[in-house]
Amino acid sequence: MGLNSNVRILKLREILFEETDEMVELSMEEIIEKLQFYFGEEFDKRTINKDMEVLEESGFDIVRNKGRFGKLYYSCQDRIFETYQIRLINDAVLSARFITEKEKKTLISKVKQLTSKHIARTLPDPLLFSQSSNESYEMVKLNIDHVHRAITDEVVLHYKYGRYNMDKEFQYSRDGMTYEVEPYALIWQNDYYYLIGYFPLTEEMRHYRLDRMREVRLTDKHFRKHPFPIQDYVDQSFHMFAGQQDRIKIQFHVSLLNVVLDRFGMEACIQRVDEEHFLLSTKAKMSKGLVSWVMQWGSKAKVISPANLVEDVQKEAEAMFRLYT
Repeated sequence: MGLNSNVRILKLREILFEETDEMVELSMEEIIEKLQFYFGEEFDKRTINKDMEVLEESGFDIVRNKGRFGKLYYSCQDRIFETYQIRLINDAVLSARFITEKEKKTLISKVKQLTSKHIARTLPDPLLFSQSSNESYEMVKLNIDHVHRAITDEVVLHYKYGRYNMDKEFQYSRDGMTYEVEPYALIWQNDYYYLIGYFPLTEEMRHYRLDRMREVRLTDKHFRKHPFPIQDYVDQSFHMFAGQQDRIKIQFHVSLLNVVLDRFGMEACIQRVDEEHFLLSTKAKMSKGLVSWVMQWGSKAKVISPANLVEDVQKEAEAMFRLYT
């Protein structure tokens, strides 16, 4: 191929970026050998040293370390993401259930380009984490863009909503009625995206799963966001079920301490009852999701208050008892 200094410098940068890191370095001889293999031409050390100076002047950091007998080794260690950050991004992509296996492969291949080939080879193969089951992913990708644009531009959204029936057919809720929402946030919770926004029809903040939304479109109608504690809303919405907020007290066995802390955070109010039990006091939204969450711990969780939550748990327990007798 034809060669000029610009092409050579770009190839040198590529070699250092892709083939070196904190653990792998190249000597000048090895760098020249790689350049000669690629271009089919001879190079001397002075030329490559000048090329490195040009790269450094442009902001590309080259680390020089002395090896045995004072021999210099070169590497690129300055990257946008640290290795552990690359792994965090990689693992987040792999663990997302709504992303298809095909898309995971594409995303991971792009993530690997952010680091050296040696580190990239240590990242898990998407094939080992085949857990995507959402066939409507192509639609979800478009909906994510629509919702983010609406949130940024403060534009009212229209869409239809539904669920799957026993025949695994998607059915619209409310006879296919078009929902109208002033979008405030799009969050990722429990492996799904949720839209949080103000619904003029009911005059309240609500949330809906993005993968169950259809025909999402931006309108020409603008709105102005009012101050709203999104984080508090998320914290208080148990398993994304809506309901009236109330203060709850639940007694747990000590074996569930970390489960409770994982669920409510380190700021949760916890008091020791005895050697085997502790009391959780916090605010939560009354819902079927809350009842189901409490009951999954069996006799290791006992609702103390409020009375209506105690009654709901009792009714569900009685219904389960009748089911098995």
